[in-house]
Amino acid sequence: MSSTDLIAALGEATATPYFIYRLRNAMLASPTGRRILRDRPRITSQTLSMPYLRTLPPNTVGRTYAAWLDREGVSPDTRDQVRYIDNEECAYVMQRYRECHDFSHALTGLPVFIEGEIALKGFEYANTLLPMTGLSLTAVLRLKKAERERFFSTYLPWALANGFKAKEVINVYWEEQLETDVDDLRAELGVEKPPDLRDTRKMLREKRKAEKAAKEAKDRIGGLKDA
Repeated sequence: MSSTDLIAALGEATATPYFIYRLRNAMLASPTGRRILRDRPRITSQTLSMPYLRTLPPNTVGRTYAAWLDREGVSPDTRDQVRYIDNEECAYVMQRYRECHDFSHALTGLPVFIEGEIALKGFEYANTLLPMTGLSLTAVLRLKKAERERFFSTYLPWALANGFKAKEVINVYWEEQLETDVDDLRAELGVEKPPDLRDTRKMLREKRKAEKAAKEAKDRIGGLKDA
């Protein structure tokens, strides 16, 4: 069993019996959630036409989702099948959560590298209460010092505040929202977009580069004076 399989199995084991039933009940309490449970749509490259999504107007949910997949080099087919949840309906709820994960990336704008993934897991934990999403926050230990400081000062507060106050994202019928403006959907769900992590990292790299260049120039000038 691969590490990915182990993580998936742990996610299923920790979700039962309480947490996955809580999420299923949240769907049953929502008219849209009940339709999703009845229809049981799947999100794969066969059920979604990526060429069509790429033709949608900018800032629509579908175009944003497709652009995010293209930028990160991932596909809708990377999610493991649920194997260890016996209740058929709850197993579907877990599968739906997994397959909607990339839509959550598109909704929040958080990238796939570890810093963005941890922030999104924090948001998902506050929104779904699935234990594995909370356990995933321990990966913050893998971050560099500056990244940890940024996570605790900016992205964790954003994740918890928005995850708790937002509507249940599991109840979004993404297949019906593809032509919706993503800003309108964020507003409807009560989700504020976090600071762009890619732009933040880029600005910090440029700042460090400029500081290094300034120091080297200062050192050169000092060397000339000494000569």
